Amino acid sequence: MALRIRRISPDATPSSQLSLETLARVLSPAIVAEVIDRCAAREKRARKLPASTVLLLCVAMNLYSNDCLAHVFFRLVSRMRWLLGDPDALRVSKGALCQARYRLGARPLVELFRRVCKPLATPSTPQAFLFGLRLMALDATVMDVADTPENVRAFGKRRAPRGESAWPQIRMVAISECSTHAVVEAGVWPHDFDERSAGMRLLRGVGDLGVLLLWDRGFHSFEMVKGALARGAHLLGRLPATVKPLQTRTLADGTKLVVLRRRRPPDEEELRTGEITSVTVRMIRYTLEDPNRPGHRIEHRLITSLLDPDLAPARQIVVAYHARWEFELAVDEIKTHQRQPQKPLRSERPVGVIQEAYGLLVAHYVVRAVMTDAARTVELPPGRLSFTNTLRIIREMVPEAQRTASADHPRLYRQLLSDVSWTPLPPRADRSNPRVVKRKMSKFRVKNPSHRAWPQPTKPFREAVVLLI
Repeated sequence: MALRIRRISPDATPSSQLSLETLARVLSPAIVAEVIDRCAAREKRARKLPASTVLLLCVAMNLYSNDCLAHVFFRLVSRMRWLLGDPDALRVSKGALCQARYRLGARPLVELFRRVCKPLATPSTPQAFLFGLRLMALDATVMDVADTPENVRAFGKRRAPRGESAWPQIRMVAISECSTHAVVEAGVWPHDFDERSAGMRLLRGVGDLGVLLLWDRGFHSFEMVKGALARGAHLLGRLPATVKPLQTRTLADGTKLVVLRRRRPPDEEELRTGEITSVTVRMIRYTLEDPNRPGHRIEHRLITSLLDPDLAPARQIVVAYHARWEFELAVDEIKTHQRQPQKPLRSERPVGVIQEAYGLLVAHYVVRAVMTDAARTVELPPGRLSFTNTLRIIREMVPEAQRTASADHPRLYRQLLSDVSWTPLPPRADRSNPRVVKRKMSKFRVKNPSHRAWPQPTKPFREAVVLLI
């Protein structure tokens, strides 16, 4: 049975008919309307670009990150405009789209992220849980943003012995689900913001999920351990070499119970209120006996709040800790495949940068939600499906969905899942790659603020030509 063509009321505002609800059903019109109302972003008069349309555009532009904003909008309406009496009714200038973005602001995108980006794995999802706890990873990355004076003032440039970075940078700290790569908590800060402080703020998102939270040694602090436990999460992290915990007991499997203490002594108020100044955790020491693996014969120390070796065997914990690298794969999907490598975010003002960053995360979540649903239909781990292939299929389907009758959207979505799961990836190879770059130094001078107002020609090229005869 062929798909039916959508019918649009003659009285409807054309651009208000845009929808991305066929994408994993996480961006339904009801959710978009709820976010707009909660952020008091609904317009007081009828606009050609209402807030709901602009909100979806901010997500869609991160699905088509290589296209200019005007062409992203054209992709969204290209099929639907022929259903209107006037196909030119949806023509919008680049300036109007830009103004609409900044009129909307960043808050609705932040609210949309917090509203829809939830864990995707279920108890039946392979490799999603350990000891009944959901595996999630905390880590950070930096992203280049447009080199404008406003962005430099807001986010700063990273300084190094050979000079400062080419672009201003934001630091994004996030928590992702290891099995599905779904980013469920995130914050955006200037590039030099302290990662540990940012990580502490994100712990709010793991309290009621039954989580085993993984983090690297750069995030370790007594406050992080205490904060995770206070929110009901379990933790698994690596100890820096400088931390020397007090060993109190050796368990039957050779692992040790140790006490972590805060560096500074408690003050009078903390003594009076009984503030916790020490925490008991389990320390696991291990090394790798494989000369072709990083960390060969180097001692690694992990700490965890899972204290019982019978319920949480040490070897399983060590293997689980390396699932933290799934966060790096999620970052690679966002920065390399969803966007072009080494390409800065397009927004030239800080509010646009934050809006774009959260739109990027929502768009990534949409792709990952589709992949999780598709993997469930063929009983495979989500990691066995291709992110790049899914993104390409979604890019082709979004315009098609705009002209399809809403009653047929479930059929369209089922076909999307079938297309995504049609060619699964082989099981991941047991491999290791060097952490190196292949890039030579440029022979050109480094761009600096003095080059912004470069002298421009005073006359056309033809008039500037002087023949030497």
